[in-house]
Amino acid sequence: MSKTITETAARSFPLERFYKYMFLPGLIFLLVPGMLQTYLLMPFPGSQELNSIDVAYLLHAWVTPLRILGLLLIIGPVVKGFVNGTILRRVSIVMFSVFCIVVFYFTTFAASASNIFREPALLRMAPAADNRVPLDALVIGIQHNGVAKAYPVNYLAYHHRVSDSIGALKLWATYCSMCRTGAVYQPVVDNQQLTFRLVGANHYNAVFEDQTTGSWWYQATGEAATGPMKGKRLPIVPSEQMTLKLWLELHPTSLIAQPDGAEFSREGYKQTENYDRFQPKKEGWNPNSWVVGVTSGGSASGTAAKAYLWSNLVAARVVNDAVGDQPVMIAVASDSLSFTAWNRTVNGQQLTFRMDSAQHRLTDTETNSVWNWNGECVEGTYAGQKLQPVVAWQQYWHAWQTFYPKTEKWTP
Repeated sequence: MSKTITETAARSFPLERFYKYMFLPGLIFLLVPGMLQTYLLMPFPGSQELNSIDVAYLLHAWVTPLRILGLLLIIGPVVKGFVNGTILRRVSIVMFSVFCIVVFYFTTFAASASNIFREPALLRMAPAADNRVPLDALVIGIQHNGVAKAYPVNYLAYHHRVSDSIGALKLWATYCSMCRTGAVYQPVVDNQQLTFRLVGANHYNAVFEDQTTGSWWYQATGEAATGPMKGKRLPIVPSEQMTLKLWLELHPTSLIAQPDGAEFSREGYKQTENYDRFQPKKEGWNPNSWVVGVTSGGSASGTAAKAYLWSNLVAARVVNDAVGDQPVMIAVASDSLSFTAWNRTVNGQQLTFRMDSAQHRLTDTETNSVWNWNGECVEGTYAGQKLQPVVAWQQYWHAWQTFYPKTEKWTP
């Protein structure tokens, strides 16, 4: 009797029907999560405008288990079809398998941001005497405890990040080529030193995963956007953007990051060749117009934010303004590439500056004191005093507006 029941059940729901019902869900689980994750984290049409970082983060956690489930669901129908099927069906199954392998390779390796933009295996810093970087190259420069270091923008834009240090100060120099944002952070949060890998982009800004907690961080703000550390921020290290020539005039003992040998030999750097010389052709507040962004207090989490159109800054050369309650001065060098920003308050007095572009010197109108490009007063009432640097980012307008939607626009 039990045999009869079993045979009846088999006839009412044969194995072929089970395979038929499981094949499509298996195919979806096998291919769709990886394809959707790749779409959300790479600059495909429409993907970067979506508020999708939480969805991408969830997919990242589940894509491998879902792929395994999908493989288990389709392996039976595929094997049965190949063993018992016609030659045409066998050819179709082989082509389908090749298609799946291609999709897996593309979504896992070929379109993986960490594989496309690799961090240097060994960061080599060299003094000016041994430097191979052209003097007209744009660099992100930092100075700490009398030690100066410079990271060429076109190399940094290719790698997206390099890890370094000055004494006990850990450094994480970053650059996002899609939004043209350079920033240096301390990779330390809650006394934990973090290491990062690039996972992709959201809102046209690089997204990194720390390998300690698995949280995802925006490069433009240093903020954890999702994961266990959501809302935490990396401490900012003040930096400046200028040509290597000007940087070495100000910091002659500076060390300069050299091109990575492996990427240089395989011509990987050609992806960002002359990147630091590209400027938008359209004027005005267009999405890809360059701006310099400043927040009150000089941190990424300042309560007020203001954007300065790059073409306006170049025309003005020096701008005396305020962001929130913070008086600021932004100066652009005669090369129209280098810029810096300071708090223009000294001993409680707000100063107003004008610039001698030829000598890269500034004079305040209140005391006629003379200041150099390091923000040091070299002559006059405030001789020996130093202006406090203000963190300022040069980036595309669409990027600044995305992360600071309430930003003000400076107009001359």
